[in-house]
Parts: sequence; structure tokens; C-alpha cells
Amino acid sequence: MKLPAVTNLFADAGGAGETFETLLGGGGFDLERIVSRGQASPRGHWYDQERPEWVALLQGDAELEFDGGEMLALTAGDFLLIPAGCRNRVASVSDDAVWLALHHDG
Repeated sequence: MKLPAVTNLFADAGGAGETFETLLGGGGFDLERIVSRGQASPRGHWYDQERPEWVALLQGDAELEFDGGEMLALTAGDFLLIPAGCRNRVASVSDDAVWLALHHDG
């Protein structure tokens, strides 16, 4: 029997910019790892997703902004569920941030 591959959520994803890597998907969900290196959302850019997204910040710090002007500060270990259609953006993020994002069919 061939053993399953072991990977590490904190391993370098390579590249200089923000990276998105699908870890697992199917059956109405997609789980991805996001490595942010200080890349916030561009001013005026809003995520407005069709599916709910559960997000966990595993490493680093970030601040999320919502369409009504509300801000949420996140530190390592924080997680939240962003409902479908809830416009949001990453206002700021540290250069060592590692996220898990679970997009699902709710």
C-alpha cells in the first residue's frame, strides 16, 4: 500500500504574491489554503460570493471590512462564517498570514 502524502499548512507556497491552493473539493465544498504576503484587497474591490465561506486565520493578523463600513480585526486562531452575498474585503493583512477557507453550498 502506498502511504498518503504529508504536507504542511505552513510550508512555503512559493511565489512572491498571494497564493491560493485547493486542498480538497467535491460534494458541494472547496477547501483552500491562502498564503497572504501583505496583499490586501484593492481599494473599491469587494468579494460578493454566491456561497457561504468559513474562514480561519491560522497565522498572522488581518482586518476585514464589510460593505456597511464595519471592521473586524483577526488574529491567529480566529475564524468566522461569511454568509453568501455579504460584501467584504481584506482591508489589511500581515506578510505572514495563512488562511483556510471553506466554500460550501450552505
